[in-house]
Amino acid sequence: MTTHLPPGPSPSPSPPTSPSPIPKAPPARGRAAVLALAAATFTVVTTEMLPVGLLSPIGAGLGVSEGTAGLAVTLPGLVAAVTAVLLPALAGRADRRALLCGLLLALAAANALSALAPGFGVLLAARLVVGVCIGGVWAVAAGLAHRLVPGASVGRATSVIFSGIAIASVAGIPAGALVGDLASWRWAFAAAGVLAAAVAAALAALLPPLPPEGTVRAREMAALLRTPAVRAGILVIALLVTGHFAAYTYVRPVLERVDGIAAGAISGLLLVYGVAGVVGNFLGGAVAARSPRRALLTVSAVLAGAVGLLAAAEGSAWVSAGLLVVWGLAYGGVSVSAQSWMGRAAPGAREAGAGVFAGVFNVGIAVGAGVGGLLMDASGPTSPLLLATALATLTLPTLTRTRL
Repeated sequence: MTTHLPPGPSPSPSPPTSPSPIPKAPPARGRAAVLALAAATFTVVTTEMLPVGLLSPIGAGLGVSEGTAGLAVTLPGLVAAVTAVLLPALAGRADRRALLCGLLLALAAANALSALAPGFGVLLAARLVVGVCIGGVWAVAAGLAHRLVPGASVGRATSVIFSGIAIASVAGIPAGALVGDLASWRWAFAAAGVLAAAVAAALAALLPPLPPEGTVRAREMAALLRTPAVRAGILVIALLVTGHFAAYTYVRPVLERVDGIAAGAISGLLLVYGVAGVVGNFLGGAVAARSPRRALLTVSAVLAGAVGLLAAAEGSAWVSAGLLVVWGLAYGGVSVSAQSWMGRAAPGAREAGAGVFAGVFNVGIAVGAGVGGLLMDASGPTSPLLLATALATLTLPTLTRTRL
């Protein structure tokens, strides 16, 4: 978390107590550990969003509609949300390095089962395990930067950890779509399983021992919700993420309708989108280090404009491609800006705040993908874009009123 930010005016929960100080990792190992955590966030987000680029072939291969195939995104998101909130308390005194390694190994097994799934029910069962892994990794990894690098580098390290989310859009989702085009969607899940196993090995080798800083209790989570800035952040995260995933989960069918965009070009467009997302992640992190409010205001306004215009641009391939890039640039800043907001709103409750952040984020993913699928099946791919535009616009009054 970006703990170098000064605390805001709102009261925040007292930090959990630790029986003894926990030393930071040596500088070189700390930097390597940050990169390993970025690889972990990249892997879980790639796995979570892999069906986005493969909805059509998954649906065709397992005999379900594209809207129904979207459940492969919705259900893991719901499970991840619950896991992210409960895991910090349930993990107790478990070493966080061992916990992360175990979660990545479970992710590898779930991806292998997805690749071999004989029917949609088995695929969904595997995706439920994926949800546990996603929520666990987010809740633990999001708050570790301050334990790995010196205080002046915490903000940058947090951006690097969260860059795994943006880079997943660059190399993960488009690569999965490309593997699906060249071989099959099953090979895409198999490759994700191999990656998860490799990252588990990297975490075991590069992370230092990470005993918990203190026990997270349910009352600490409840105390967070009494902080006005935390409540405002939860609302903004929920609206932005729900709207984004209502639209982005079904971006492939949207692009397939645009005149002049061939089916084979969609993987390339998603790659360009992801490159823009990486740039947006670091730009958003730089702005959010000074003012999370300004960063989120900018992100919300640009998202509303770009996605709204994309809904009306299906007649032009070039305009649609340009708007997709702007969309990626803006959304790339959401995760790190929102995490910076939560860090400033509750600087004394790192792991609890990370759990709440990850929980709300994944509820947004699940609800967005689910509602988007219903709208897609009922009204076509333009309606999720319109919902995303409306929800991004609704964040602006809250951000304007809240002082942080």
